[in-house]
Amino acid sequence: MLSQTGEHSGSNTVVGLYRDILRNEGVVGLWAGNGANLLRVFPAKAIVFSSNDIYKKTLRTTSQTPSDQALSTPLSFLAGGLSGMTASALTYPLDFARGRISGKLGAAGKKAYGGILETVRLTVKDEGFLALYKGVTPTLMGAMPYEGIKFGTVGVLESIFPHEGDTPQPLKKMLYGGLGGIMAGLITYPNDTIRRLLQLQGSRGTSVQYAGYWDCVRQTYQKEGIRRFYRGLTINLIRMAPNAAVQFGSYEFLKQWSAKWF
Repeated sequence: MLSQTGEHSGSNTVVGLYRDILRNEGVVGLWAGNGANLLRVFPAKAIVFSSNDIYKKTLRTTSQTPSDQALSTPLSFLAGGLSGMTASALTYPLDFARGRISGKLGAAGKKAYGGILETVRLTVKDEGFLALYKGVTPTLMGAMPYEGIKFGTVGVLESIFPHEGDTPQPLKKMLYGGLGGIMAGLITYPNDTIRRLLQLQGSRGTSVQYAGYWDCVRQTYQKEGIRRFYRGLTINLIRMAPNAAVQFGSYEFLKQWSAKWF
């Protein structure tokens, strides 16, 4: 996020940013925003996976797709995209708080925003309640292709390589999910950069202002060109592969476990 937002003074390399964090904020700075992230992940991923199952069931019925046949790629994409938008809409303030806490490097051991409640309180105090939804438009715009590509990729791989033999299904889902996470992260990253920049506008210590989504795109491009939209992409992809793999593998394992015991 620091590489993405540019809200730091120093190197843009991964090693340089780690060094800056440790010097300014100490070891705990490496977990800045993780509380908000954990609170966000629990309901967000629960909503994504459960609503995806619901959307897939509905689309299977409307398209008259047999239960033993995989959904078509467009329908898998649509189900994933709708589930992503649903989760993003319901949990956005937590994502916003995480963005503000993690997206700015602290100065002299003090961050502009500390915990979740403090971030929400200061934001409402300085900018009003609606400020908690800054960046929600690109978030919803990005949720459709991001989760759509992720779930769609898993659906395509499942149709190409149907489950058979002794390979555990959760293990296959981990592999497919990891590939889906890489594809989604690679394609939707520029939009993610814009939403992070919009989340930070108006925050303490940040002077840049944008009139809206396209103004943010225009200003960002004029200042640093197309490469600016991809800053931090490499470390994001390294994070996304295991992240998505664990999500899909865990969900499949827990579904099998719950079906066996409940």
